[in-house]
Amino acid sequence: MVEWIISNGLTDYDEAVSFMETRAAAIHAGEAKECIWLVEHPPLYTAGTSAKVEDLTDPDRFPVYDTKRGGQYTYHGPGQRVAYVMLDVAKRGKDVRCFVRDLEKWVIETLDQFNIKGEIRDGRVGVWVVRNDKPKTITGADAEDKVAAIGIRLRKWVSFHGISINVEPDLEHFTGIVPCGITEHGVTSLVDLGLPVTMDDVDVALQKAFGEVFGQSL
Repeated sequence: MVEWIISNGLTDYDEAVSFMETRAAAIHAGEAKECIWLVEHPPLYTAGTSAKVEDLTDPDRFPVYDTKRGGQYTYHGPGQRVAYVMLDVAKRGKDVRCFVRDLEKWVIETLDQFNIKGEIRDGRVGVWVVRNDKPKTITGADAEDKVAAIGIRLRKWVSFHGISINVEPDLEHFTGIVPCGITEHGVTSLVDLGLPVTMDDVDVALQKAFGEVFGQSL
């Protein structure tokens, strides 16, 4: 069984990383259950292993944390549900690509419960939604916004870091970075898409979708 932890209030980022590293080591040693930890953070930026300095456009705005997860710059802050994923990938086939696809599917199935069609795009990390309410791009393609980010790290085949879904964050806070290095598309949230959902609603949807994708729940 996977243990689910939901933290109220805002969780310090350094404390979150320390918890994840300790828990991942305990999972590898067989001393703790796998864990999904749902948190919110105070406003901050994180830099993944592929982050480019020029993509941090406002370095003095919020604290910036270097992290060894995959990906580039991301924003975390109030109104965004972060799900830290501490799972034993060795027991799940040691297939990292398959594991990432399952994380993507988890987000997509979560969004589907709110009648939002989340989609994956080659060359663009995260989960995207088509914005028919916005003008098409200069190439004539539909406008698309990012609604969720994915970035993980593995240590001894145990994952940590994870996913984030924009529920009702201040979208202006994303302007201090080039999110995931992508300039031609925007960022959205569930509330921005017109859904009056709460963090509790999203937590329930995450737990239900997790059981459907990974075959385990509470």
